[in-house]
Amino acid sequence: MQIIIRRATKSDCPALLGLIKELAEYEKAPQEVTVSLGHFEESGFGAQQVWWGFVAELDSVVVGFALYYIRYSTWKGQCLYLEDFLVTEKQRGKGIGALLFERIIQESKEKGFRRMVWQVLDWNEPALNFYKKYDAKLDPEWVNGSIDFIPA
Repeated sequence: MQIIIRRATKSDCPALLGLIKELAEYEKAPQEVTVSLGHFEESGFGAQQVWWGFVAELDSVVVGFALYYIRYSTWKGQCLYLEDFLVTEKQRGKGIGALLFERIIQESKEKGFRRMVWQVLDWNEPALNFYKKYDAKLDPEWVNGSIDFIPA
């Protein structure tokens, strides 16, 4: 079993989108994934790149990923926002998630970001327990807000 953590490439996008759909299923919101492959690729590898990521490969198959973008805090400065982080269900418990998460932490430090932030659902006990191993602050005080727009 050979696990490789590497930067995501454009050719990984179909596999990444499959994992994103798996995550949406797990989070009980499969209908919420509406991004097209073209838009996803353009956003990650086009002229105005807005996301970056790492993949975990096991025997040349993408089995996990961590996707981030830069968020700005008026209090702290630039921060890494971990948008999605997943190891496919069949490969959990093998240390792949820890390797990916530690690579994202390393990326944050290398880029000089002031903090790393993410969201986790309050019912996702496996994820909550994973983050606690890293002494992460899990803040129940803030309420998330969003507005969805229908593309023209």
